[in-house]
Amino acid sequence: MAAQINPSILSADFARLADEAKAVEGADWLHVDVMDNHFVPNLTLGVPVVESLARATDTPLDCHLMIEAPDRWAPQYVEAGASSVTFHVEAATAPVRLAREIRAKGARASMGLRPATPIEPYEDLLPELDMLLIMTVEPGFGGQAFLDIMLPKIRRTRELISKHGLELWLQVDGGVSASTIERCAEAGADVFVAGSAVYGADDAAEAVRALRTQADDVISKASWACDH
Repeated sequence: MAAQINPSILSADFARLADEAKAVEGADWLHVDVMDNHFVPNLTLGVPVVESLARATDTPLDCHLMIEAPDRWAPQYVEAGASSVTFHVEAATAPVRLAREIRAKGARASMGLRPATPIEPYEDLLPELDMLLIMTVEPGFGGQAFLDIMLPKIRRTRELISKHGLELWLQVDGGVSASTIERCAEAGADVFVAGSAVYGADDAAEAVRALRTQADDVISKASWACDH
C-alpha cells in the first residue's frame, strides 16, 4: 500500500498550466477540477483544456467533475485524455451505468461524495468503482480549511472496502496539507489531492515528495493497511 499524491491545478497559475504541470512531474496524477457553476458555485475549465493538458504532460490526468449531468459529459473527458474520471453521485442519474461506461472507454471510474453524503447507501456500488473520493471540504473552491468531521466517514469507507476485499483507492480532497495528511492516512485514505499545499510551496516538486513521505510513513503502520 503506497500513498499517491495528486496536485490540484485549481491552485496553479491558469496562464501557465503546461509549466505548472511540468513542475510536479514527480506526482502520481495531476488532479483537474472541472466546475460548471451549477453543481458548485464556480466555473473553471472543460474538455478543450483537458485535451491540451493531456498533450502537455506525461503525468496521468485525474479529472474531478463537479458538474451537473455527468452521465452526459464524463465519457468526453476520457476521450479528451483523462486516465481517471470522478463523477459525483449526487449529480449522476445512473452511477453504475456511468462507471461501466468510463471503464469501457479505458479510464478508471471514480465516484465522489460531498461532505454531507453518507457512504453507506452506496455500499453495493463499490465493486463497480476503481476509486472513491471523499470531499473533506464543500466542493467549489480551493484553499478551504480541512473538515475534521470527515475522518469518521473515511474510516467507515475504508472498513467497507476491506469488508468486500476490494482493490479500491480511497481519495480525499480538500484542505490536505502537511498538517492534515497524516490524519487522513491513518483513517484509511491512500490517494491525496493537494492544491495550495503544493502550488503554494516554494518548490512544488519537493512539496509532493514531502507529502508522500508523510503519508507513506503513516500507511506503513496503519492497522487498515496491515490487515490488507
